[in-house]
Amino acid sequence: MQQRFLYITLSLTNQIMKIGLYFGTFNPIHIGHLIIANHMAEHSDLEQIWMVVTPHNPLKKKDTLLDDYHRLHLVNLATEDYPKIKPSDIEFKLPQPNYTVNTLVHLQDKFPKNEFSLIMGEDNLKSFHKWKNYEAILQNHEIYVYPRVSSEADNIEFKNNSKIHIINAPIVEISSTFIRENIKNKKNIQPLLPSKVWEYINHNNFYKK
Repeated sequence: MQQRFLYITLSLTNQIMKIGLYFGTFNPIHIGHLIIANHMAEHSDLEQIWMVVTPHNPLKKKDTLLDDYHRLHLVNLATEDYPKIKPSDIEFKLPQPNYTVNTLVHLQDKFPKNEFSLIMGEDNLKSFHKWKNYEAILQNHEIYVYPRVSSEADNIEFKNNSKIHIINAPIVEISSTFIRENIKNKKNIQPLLPSKVWEYINHNNFYKK
């Protein structure tokens, strides 16, 4: 199974670059994820986007997730035609459950010359104050925020912080939950997935039960 991890390449080349970390369980990855990642790669000062596959989100039950390496392979399939977007298994090697602050410390220690930034949705920014050691994250890293549809008032606590960059990215309202439910209900969701991702999911009968 061929994998393309920039995380490994950097350790060999000692290349310095500004990297955007797009964390997610990607269960499964869909075109909405790619639209956002590609927009960040093309319309911000981020040079590379790493799709960091999280083996265990502390807010999600692990038994609802597809096997870690299947999800990683789906990300690899989805991004192979995007040279600025790479899959990463970095969190597979860290203690679980995974907390972003621990991953960032690990990355900065391994690649001290590189600059790592976070990519998150506007809804996640609203709850950012609940993250473990969020003050340390904000002190040491920039955050790139893409918009989400929300009925709440525009009162984001961190929005005027100099480390926060609100990116005028397309609003994408596609969720992995929606895709899983529709596969289970035998609905056609092929337009919402990269073709190779759909083929792999369909071939292996994922999410059908």
